[in-house]
Amino acid sequence: SGSSCECEPGYRMVSSNDGFSVTCEKCPENMSGVTRDGWNCITCPKGLTSKGNCKCPNNEILVERSVDGVLLGEALCIHCNGSEQSFSASDASGSRCIRCEKTFIQVSKSCDCNSPNILTGGLCFLAREGLPPKGVAAVRFAQLGITLASAWFLKNLQSSAFACWLYSNLTACQALGNMCVMNMNSLSSSSTDACGLFQYIFVSTARVGVIHSIPYWRHNLPWLYYGDQPGLASQMLEKNHFPTTFTFKGTDKDVKLKFIAASFDAAGNFLKWQSLEGGLLQLCPDTQTKLNAAYVFGTTYQQNCKISVSKILLDFANPVFYDLFLEYNGGNGQQHLWDVPVLNLNLQYNDKFVNQGSNMNNWLLTRRFFLVDALSGKENDLGKPPRVMRIASKITISIRLVSHSQRGTIYPPLITVAYTDVLIQNPETQSVMVSFAVSYEMNQREAQIQTDIALGVLGGLAVLWSLLKTAGWKRRTGSSIIDLQTVFKFLLFYAGDLANVFFIITVGTGIYWLVFFKAQQFVSVLLPLPSQEEDFVTYIACAFSLKALQFLHLLVSQLAIDIFFIDWERPKGKVLKAVEGEGVTKSAAAPVSIWRTYFIANEWNEIQTVRKINPLFQVLAVLFFLEVVGFSNLALMDASSSLTRSSESYVAPWSRILRFGVSAALWVAIAILQVIFFAVIYERFVEDKISQFVDLCCVSNISVFLLSHNCFGHYIHGRSVHGHADTNMEEMNLNLKREAENLCSQRGLLPNTDGQTFQISISRKMRLNYDWIHETLTRKRGPARLLDSSANTFEQSTRAYNAMNKFLSSFIDHVHKEMDYIVKDKLLLERILGMEFMEPIEKSIFYNDEGHSFTDVLYYGNETTLLIFDILFFSVVDLASQSFVLAAILTYLQQEIFRFIRTTLGQKNLASKTLVDQRFLI
Repeated sequence: SGSSCECEPGYRMVSSNDGFSVTCEKCPENMSGVTRDGWNCITCPKGLTSKGNCKCPNNEILVERSVDGVLLGEALCIHCNGSEQSFSASDASGSRCIRCEKTFIQVSKSCDCNSPNILTGGLCFLAREGLPPKGVAAVRFAQLGITLASAWFLKNLQSSAFACWLYSNLTACQALGNMCVMNMNSLSSSSTDACGLFQYIFVSTARVGVIHSIPYWRHNLPWLYYGDQPGLASQMLEKNHFPTTFTFKGTDKDVKLKFIAASFDAAGNFLKWQSLEGGLLQLCPDTQTKLNAAYVFGTTYQQNCKISVSKILLDFANPVFYDLFLEYNGGNGQQHLWDVPVLNLNLQYNDKFVNQGSNMNNWLLTRRFFLVDALSGKENDLGKPPRVMRIASKITISIRLVSHSQRGTIYPPLITVAYTDVLIQNPETQSVMVSFAVSYEMNQREAQIQTDIALGVLGGLAVLWSLLKTAGWKRRTGSSIIDLQTVFKFLLFYAGDLANVFFIITVGTGIYWLVFFKAQQFVSVLLPLPSQEEDFVTYIACAFSLKALQFLHLLVSQLAIDIFFIDWERPKGKVLKAVEGEGVTKSAAAPVSIWRTYFIANEWNEIQTVRKINPLFQVLAVLFFLEVVGFSNLALMDASSSLTRSSESYVAPWSRILRFGVSAALWVAIAILQVIFFAVIYERFVEDKISQFVDLCCVSNISVFLLSHNCFGHYIHGRSVHGHADTNMEEMNLNLKREAENLCSQRGLLPNTDGQTFQISISRKMRLNYDWIHETLTRKRGPARLLDSSANTFEQSTRAYNAMNKFLSSFIDHVHKEMDYIVKDKLLLERILGMEFMEPIEKSIFYNDEGHSFTDVLYYGNETTLLIFDILFFSVVDLASQSFVLAAILTYLQQEIFRFIRTTLGQKNLASKTLVDQRFLI
């Protein structure tokens, strides 16, 4: 073993310190042998072994000392008397005579097994008809494509089969069954390997009866198979229910799965009954508490690790075989055992793997299994290391809930074992990945059908809603032709609506599993397995992709709006102005200050990215509840609803459905609380930037005219009721006081009304005039285009600004009778559908709006889209990284990046459309 020293052959020990240090002395030539204890030299008349000890022929024992312990000068080889008087033979070590094996006495009345009798495995059998056929002592390692002549099989296969057949020897039958299990329960119509011999004896002993009325469990034989009839596995696993119920909560809590195993050694000896608690089947080392957590009902257990081959060979030198049972209390209070079938994924038929796929009707179930087999892979000499080792690299215990069960009823458990064949070359550097799992599952077909139905119904409604949106968009653009742009717009609308459908389904699914799984008392639902969550993850990915497309479409639409600030201020008096180049002065109207327009433009620029919630607080609050308060623990695949976990307790794997359900529920709940807080408290008592902007427009005597579509937009009436706003502080305060005391007219567009915000649907003639004036804002004509003079450009922009301001103010004042407008209320159905039934053919239409719908072109009016996009972005990052912290950081970063893009490009669009110099936008 490499842990102590010993003398070489031909040397005796003079001194020894428990093997840590030894002193050796060479034996003289006339006494070249060394005694078995290694301390003396002795003469060996019949030769030496490879270790330098004396050897004797078969059936003779070596004697080195007299009866009183005195060392003999020459070793003796004494023949054991095998006659009828003594029936003695040498033992395996050749040190003493013992009574020979009883089969020798029964067959030959001596200790010799001469022809025609059969000597095999140290046993003697009478040659006669009806004996099992000669066995093939070969072990097939199919993964490596290797077939070995096993030393263990060569020694014990035939003798075990004969002893089992002739004498119904329990140990021999168990040993034969173990060799069949070591050969992966191989089934063959022609082979006489271990399983072939077992089947031969099984068929031939039908007369001896069965145990516990189980047809596959014969007297004196181990129970290895459940039968190979088609559909038998399905019948065994689904016909009968396990005769007890399980709960998660309550005083009669029964959450322990009491698995016990009957263990046998390779020679067929029964060892003991062993509980699985304590890590009997878990090869990976861990604490006792975490190992025992594998058998807490409802806790999905997963253990993975990499183990050195040298450690496996050291810890599992001799294989142990297990028959697994589940213990339960019967109705009479007695303890009962329920057999647990084994699904061996390496089971072989005619030297080929049996398809043990997802179709339960094709399964061939077995009973016995092992963890490590380092015995059958030994060639020639059982004392040497194995050439090949077989290890149970993946063990899964599956617990399946009975469909529509309301009382925690389960089907019989199933243990699935997958073995890995390891060709041993350098045990110190080789390693094997092993895993042990306990999974809980239920038939998810009904849930999947319901999800598909919901997806189909809501998806169909999304199509109709998108068609209505497209129709409304066509009406607002003033076009009635269905062209490629219309189809593209419909697809964009449908992408957003379908994203909402996926979002509703996934959030509903996540919250459903979170509530019903964690809150149930008697077990009625179990979480989907990771493999069953793939559709759910796909839905989230689709929702995120489609919502991202909708968000980008929204961003592009908001960055392309037409907007203009109408200044109602009129000159007060005249001033003298020098005429350049003429040397004279002329009176001219006093200029109107542009600073009010700049001020309103800056305020508009600031509210472009204002939201109904605080994004930073939202992210931090979600992260706080998940990681600090401990809501993330609700996403673990166990029955506990506790928010805190001990550091010493086992932590179950994460459920992706529960992770999404917990995080999405927190996102939505915190967002709703924020919206309520800002709407009820903050905006009412602290600051309402949207309403304040409307008030500021009125105080500044500036209206906002914006078009989000070709023929549709919004109008904020900011015309001052005092006639002018370009005044000093004293007059401004006086005006506000008069307005507060109702000493002046109301602010509304119509007399005696307060309505300042409108949705506007303009006629095509109005739009053509608007476009014609707007083109002059950017188009340069004649020499100015060639010279590109900044002064010329400035003058042109000034003229265009004045022209647009005059046109829009006269339009609001009903000056252009051919482009007049009317003011009316929207119908309830129009508000619900978000479209206008009346087309503005001759006159434009101003719809009264009390809800500040102009925020549709701002972040503020699209909070739902932004919130869902944030939730989906957070969830996608979390599902990919399994880290709430990383998801929170990246979510906040993307919020800031898109806010910067929206602010920067929105500012450029504002400067371009309103002729406000971008240098004044801060």
